[in-house]
Amino acid sequence: MIVERLRVVDRVSVQELVEATEASDMTVRRDLDFLAAQGVLKRVHGGAVSAMPSGLEPPYSLRAQAATAAKQAIAKAAVEHLRDGETIVLDSGTTALETAKLLRERAMTVMPLSLQVAHELADAPRIRLLMPGGEARKGELSLVGPLTVASLRALRFDAAVLSPCAFSLDAGLTAFDLGDAEVKQEAMNVATRTIVLADGAKWDRAALAYVCPADRPDLIITDDSSPEDQRTMLTQRGVLVEVAS
Repeated sequence: MIVERLRVVDRVSVQELVEATEASDMTVRRDLDFLAAQGVLKRVHGGAVSAMPSGLEPPYSLRAQAATAAKQAIAKAAVEHLRDGETIVLDSGTTALETAKLLRERAMTVMPLSLQVAHELADAPRIRLLMPGGEARKGELSLVGPLTVASLRALRFDAAVLSPCAFSLDAGLTAFDLGDAEVKQEAMNVATRTIVLADGAKWDRAALAYVCPADRPDLIITDDSSPEDQRTMLTQRGVLVEVAS
């Protein structure tokens, strides 16, 4: 909640956060100190100010702790759309990692687009793991660059499971990193169907790099915190939208 608040205002006070969350003063101060250590904000007298420019990607370690229940529910819904024996390209990101955890006992071929996901599936007994080439982005460990793109172009997949950084009806799917956006585009190009995983916090936002229009995916899986009117509009455009509970 603190991070989301700092996306729309320049400064938050300890007192307003206590009132908004009903948490104790000590808990709020401890959370602010944690976020300051992550580089997300700067502590000032009585509160904090944002340290994240709008075009800067929040740290992976912070995102991994945000909306965990929603991401797990979305991941559970996603794996129900994947069949044993299929070939899957699985995106980077925290929701993709939650999906990988649920694929460990499945029998399919998976190309992960991050070292985080690859590590999760490395010893899965019935997963055939295909590793792309490419450069691992610092902190994120997602794979980008011409070698990753070339690896994707050499193959064809039944499904691409993507987790965009931001999503809106106007801006479509977007990513903070140009190389990440290119890899996502190529993953869609080589897959028969595209499944997008986007919790409510990603909706109505836009990042730097364009990936595709909002109605390009075949299926979007989200949670009930995403805007209902926008889900309806996407359905009218022919996109399947599933709300994971």
